[in-house]
Amino acid sequence: MVGAGRLGGALALALAAKRWPVRVLARSEESHRRVLGLGLKPASERDVDQARVCLLCVPDKAVPGVAEALKPRLARGAALVHCAGALSLEALGAPRGKVLGSFHPLVAVSDPRDSLAGNTVALSTRSSWLREVLERMAKDVGLRALRVPEKQRAAYHAGAVLSAGGVVAALSAAVEAFRAAGISEEDALAALLPLTRSALRGVEARGLSAGYTGPIARGDAGVVTAHLKALPPEVADVYRPLSRRGLRLVGHRLSPEARSALEQLLASEGPPPASRP
Repeated sequence: MVGAGRLGGALALALAAKRWPVRVLARSEESHRRVLGLGLKPASERDVDQARVCLLCVPDKAVPGVAEALKPRLARGAALVHCAGALSLEALGAPRGKVLGSFHPLVAVSDPRDSLAGNTVALSTRSSWLREVLERMAKDVGLRALRVPEKQRAAYHAGAVLSAGGVVAALSAAVEAFRAAGISEEDALAALLPLTRSALRGVEARGLSAGYTGPIARGDAGVVTAHLKALPPEVADVYRPLSRRGLRLVGHRLSPEARSALEQLLASEGPPPASRP
């Protein structure tokens, strides 16, 4: 494994705990110290020469260069695997006798000691034996394996970004709305984070449509009108497209009149929010 950052460290620790023969190749003195600090085994030149699978847990921009530097050092037939969600296998360059693949855990890792279990990992490779190895890795770490077609990788990664960073961005708009009501960011997050978690539990239990709640789900155009008048312009610009998306989820349950009223309110040129003092 190349890299002992948050993801590299978490993956190495998880695999080592399941008795996989993991060695970590540090690219700097600082990285070497992290490897030792995590109780992992540094990779020797012999380890690199004999590796069957080499995982690149490095920043996306570094993948092509690190891959090219490693190819001459790896045995013929060894697998070179990156862990970047946005990069195709082409980022690893020409095979040159190597098997190529990707292993992208869909989990926000903030510390190497974070558990990966219970999440999903996206896999891609043209090699049947490497696919089997990566799926076995996923199973042992507690990850659900998901195969991603190379041609649709950008759409897959966009969806992953929306479900993580997109949710945080939407939450920041909710905090801004609370601020317009005179509520501090600290108090807003203390109130909104449990609400967000409860909404996600509803989706987990009942699916997207049944888990969606609020005035859109009730067809309450009056409440939506009040929201748009009260919100700062930049927050209203977030509220409208998200609410239109919600209307697509639940519109089939509303009367034609209620659905039409909401569509008019949520149009891009909808009623302007109240001016700020």
